Amino acid sequence: MRIAIGNDHVAIDMKNEIKNYLAGQGIEVIDVGTNSPERFNYPISGYKVAKLVTSGEVDCGVLICGTGVGISLAANKVHGIRACVCSDPYTARLSKQHNNTNIIAFGARVVGIETAKMIVDEWLNATYEGGRHQNRIDMIAEIEQTQDLKAAEE
Repeated sequence: MRIAIGNDHVAIDMKNEIKNYLAGQGIEVIDVGTNSPERFNYPISGYKVAKLVTSGEVDCGVLICGTGVGISLAANKVHGIRACVCSDPYTARLSKQHNNTNIIAFGARVVGIETAKMIVDEWLNATYEGGRHQNRIDMIAEIEQTQDLKAAEE
C-alpha cells in the first residue's frame, strides 16, 4: 500500500509521527508536505495529495493541519476526492464504510498523536460497504459533473 501525506507548518511533528507509524506497518508513505516551521499554505499539500490519489499513484491520503478543515477543503476541490475531517476513530471508520473516503484529515491542534493513530487505523482497516451508500456517492459525482458542464457552457 502507498499513502500520500501532506501537512502545513503547524503539523510537522504529527506528520512525522504518523509517517513513522505507517512505515512501521510496512506502508510506503509519500510525503508532499512541509518540514519547515516557516508559514506554509496548506492548500498546496492538500492539492498535491489529492492529485496523487486521483492519478492512482497512491492508494489514499492523509492530511494534517491545525484543525484538518482547511487542508481537506483544498483536497475536496479536486474531482473524485472525498476527504473527511475526523477527530475520532468512529467517524473515520464510518467515513470509509459509508462515504468511501479516499483521504482522511485531522488537526494537530485538535487530536493527540495516539488518537491520530487510532483514527488512521480505523480508517485504513474499514471497507466501503457499497449498496445503499453508492447512490449517494453517485450523487456527489453528479454534482462534480454538473459543475464541469456549467463551466464549459460559460
